[in-house]
Amino acid sequence: MAGPSDPGVSAARWKRHIVRQLRQRDRTQKALFLELVPAYNRLIEKAELLAQFSEKLQPEPTHVTRALLQGPWEEESGPDSDRVPSPAALRVKWQEEEEGLRLVCGEMAYQVVEKSAALGTLESQLEERQSRLAALEARVAQLQEAREKEAGQVGARRALNAAQRAAYEALRVHVGHQEAALRRLEEEARDLLDRLVRRKARAAAERNLRNERRERAKQARVSQELKKAAKRTVSISESPDTLGDGIREEADTLALAAEPLESEAGEKWKRPFRSASATSLTLSRCVDVVKGLLDFKKRRGHSIGGAPEQRYQSIPVCVAARLPTRAQDVLDAHLSEVNAVRFGPNSSLLATGGADRLILLWNVVGGRLEANQTLEGAGGSITSVDFDPSGSQVLAATYNKAAQLWKVGEAQSKETLSGHTDKVTAAKFKLTRHQAVTGSRDRTVKEWDLGRAYCSRTINVLSYCNDVVCGDHVIISGHNDQKIRFWDSRADGFRCGSDWTKAVFSPDRSYALAGSWDGALYIWDVDTGKLESSLRGPHCAAVNAVAWCYSGSHVVSVDQARKVVLWH
Repeated sequence: MAGPSDPGVSAARWKRHIVRQLRQRDRTQKALFLELVPAYNRLIEKAELLAQFSEKLQPEPTHVTRALLQGPWEEESGPDSDRVPSPAALRVKWQEEEEGLRLVCGEMAYQVVEKSAALGTLESQLEERQSRLAALEARVAQLQEAREKEAGQVGARRALNAAQRAAYEALRVHVGHQEAALRRLEEEARDLLDRLVRRKARAAAERNLRNERRERAKQARVSQELKKAAKRTVSISESPDTLGDGIREEADTLALAAEPLESEAGEKWKRPFRSASATSLTLSRCVDVVKGLLDFKKRRGHSIGGAPEQRYQSIPVCVAARLPTRAQDVLDAHLSEVNAVRFGPNSSLLATGGADRLILLWNVVGGRLEANQTLEGAGGSITSVDFDPSGSQVLAATYNKAAQLWKVGEAQSKETLSGHTDKVTAAKFKLTRHQAVTGSRDRTVKEWDLGRAYCSRTINVLSYCNDVVCGDHVIISGHNDQKIRFWDSRADGFRCGSDWTKAVFSPDRSYALAGSWDGALYIWDVDTGKLESSLRGPHCAAVNAVAWCYSGSHVVSVDQARKVVLWH
């Protein structure tokens, strides 16, 4: 079976078309001569009649002469004289008919000329149309070839589209499987991370409890030793002056360090150390023990699980602060205004930051400031600087919508904390060097995990932040609306959904339960204040109230979307 583009079928179609056109032309031309042919036929018939009539009239002149010779009386005597016309009448009649025939022939000749002219015009039009038809046939042939090429291209494109569609469907199915696998892995990672955090938290709590018990026992033992040492008097030879001076200075130091221990233990010593007294322990060891106790008080409650870490350097103990009375050193430190200054934990290292995008580190030596190092690479004016608890890192807030982190000893910034949409006005370390808090004019306060360099929490505020202060679980922020706000960093994501949100304690008073604005339930440990777990799922609106049954096995929560959920 031939296809639509078969050349034989196309040629037969065009032959039929040409035959139809020729037949149409024949009918049109025949219609022009339909009137001429009958008139011409009538003219021929009349000519034949006239020829026959002329033949009949050929012998009539002899009869006419005979009649004329007979005379008038013979004419009257003839019986058929009234029936035969006279030759003159016949001649006149013939002349009239001849004249009519001439007129008819002239008219017919004129019509023939007109029809010939019309026929010539039609023939010229036919030739023109035939030329146009030939041009159109050539154009149609070209278009047919182009159509065949386009049809071939369309077929190829359809095949290609079908192949691509099949590949797309395969990729979509593959992506669906991969996304499902990714979701499963993310859920497993979250579960593992939660379990790891809970395990580390439990280990840290147990370690802190053991350390606290150990330090309390150590403090009690040292207090007893100090009491015994205070009651004991030892005579020391005063001949070596240098030895006596050294013992006297150590005794004075021990007396100053012992006073807070006496107040904490609830006992008052009625007599100070004598300049020439000593204890069974050496004085240097007593001073070291007191410093260790004070350092324990500073570290207490802030340890975290995981590998042991040297989080603090030896920090000088301030027994009594002294009011400044005079300037010891004055320097033109920066190229522009200075916006921030901060001492390091050891009190001998100082950092300053200004509008010249530089952080200068200074050593405080003998009442003078000596240049130590210049930290470069800040993206904008420095608005705040801070040291981490170990004194090995410097955190600065800048006007380029980010906070930057430097390591002491390295001139270039090693990390940039990006995420704010306006100038960052404050940046402080928390009580560990792995966490920080920033405040910005974009009306947000952000908590950062420096180990992974990402924002772990964002707090939205109605006014832009000017400064922040960090505690163990509390963040204090000062704002442009002249308000100071306190934030509990343990309740990550928790926020009351209304002014009448209600919380409840567990029947054994070990846990506190409350609903949040996002439909989640938060459970805290009353003794440690830590967030034990958060429950999410059925609620899609703010939770208004919760209840804990007296048997402790069920919890019920209600929300603003008319839902009541029973938890087990």
